[in-house]
Amino acid sequence: MTKIDIYSGFLGAGKTTLIRKMLNEAYAGEKLVLIENEFGEIGIDGGFLQEAGVEIREMNSGCICCSLVGDFGEALRKVVEEYAPDRIIIEPSGVGKLSDVIRAVRDNAQAGMVLNAFTTVVDAGKAKMYMKNFGEFFNDQIEHAGTIVMSHADAVSAEKLETAVALVRAHNESAVIITTPITQLDGKALLEAIERRDSLQAAVEHLMHEEQHHHEHHHHDHDEDCDCGCHEHEHHHHDHDEDCDCGCHEHEHHHHEHDEDCDCGCHEHEHHHHDHDEDCDCGCHEHEHHHHEHDEHCDCGCHGHHHHHHADEVFTSWGKETTRTFTADALNAALDELCDEGKYGVVLRAKGIVAGADGNWLHFDYVPGEGEVRTGAAGVIGRLCVIGSNLHEGALALLFGVN
Repeated sequence: MTKIDIYSGFLGAGKTTLIRKMLNEAYAGEKLVLIENEFGEIGIDGGFLQEAGVEIREMNSGCICCSLVGDFGEALRKVVEEYAPDRIIIEPSGVGKLSDVIRAVRDNAQAGMVLNAFTTVVDAGKAKMYMKNFGEFFNDQIEHAGTIVMSHADAVSAEKLETAVALVRAHNESAVIITTPITQLDGKALLEAIERRDSLQAAVEHLMHEEQHHHEHHHHDHDEDCDCGCHEHEHHHHDHDEDCDCGCHEHEHHHHEHDEDCDCGCHEHEHHHHDHDEDCDCGCHEHEHHHHEHDEHCDCGCHGHHHHHHADEVFTSWGKETTRTFTADALNAALDELCDEGKYGVVLRAKGIVAGADGNWLHFDYVPGEGEVRTGAAGVIGRLCVIGSNLHEGALALLFGVN
């Protein structure tokens, strides 16, 4: 039997850190295969895992949950045939929907495979902001998880952690939520939490229930008097005029009035830039939000929550290989610039391995408001990758000097 464990998490949440710990402490003695799916053109995370003896099949041209479902099925088949692993670890893109990844695995699973665990890593310090700005993706990862690991919990106040847990719990009543920093937990203890069968079964049943309604919704017709109830989901099969009171708008299309204290969430994408909560320290507030009107042909990307989207419809990526050398100061200065949304677009994650001017190699990571540059293992070539929304590629290339 081959167990399949899926580790999900929004950009920069700490999936790779958790997987590294599980490899070292929980999966010792098992024959493992990691299937890593990065959103973007250039893979960054593979090196240390190859050093750990884990075979990697990087699929960087799209998400498992989007365009690569067919290729993903072939990858699973080859993995089992060539390696006969005890466990397959799947690390999907940070902007992938966990529900789609689970569905892709379930639909392509081979004989002898079992869906074992669905784990989502949530950055405790950014949960509120990501939930508000990218809820379609972020909330999906929470809602379909059997276990939720709150990363960076020791870097936020007790009050903010409590708020983050409450927000997460509102979207998933049954998952095991881990708030103790994983550095304080043994990998085997984490594995016991991750493999709790009751929470895992609840996650599977949740997706099956959702899939059943989705299936039923697409297999009968509705007339204007239909009261079957299927309209409450996100796909609608009749037209609406301005006086329509069918109730279909209650989820994604809201037609009520808002006052200044309204907290319905409908305003989330009215700003071209993302929203920040009162504790946000990303530094982006110095830039002005701009407003514009949208018509039916508008493709500005601001409508993120009004329709069901795939990741490649909302997020874009930019990546470059380079032989240029960098200094740590220069990289830190570049990372500090990335919060300028007007100049670079909405940058959600930046990551890279580049040659240092002093002969060392530099590794860098960036999430909004937080940049880190450190020395690390050499790469076969310098690589930079940026993920976000409405990215200005020319400006990014100029910033890093890789035109």
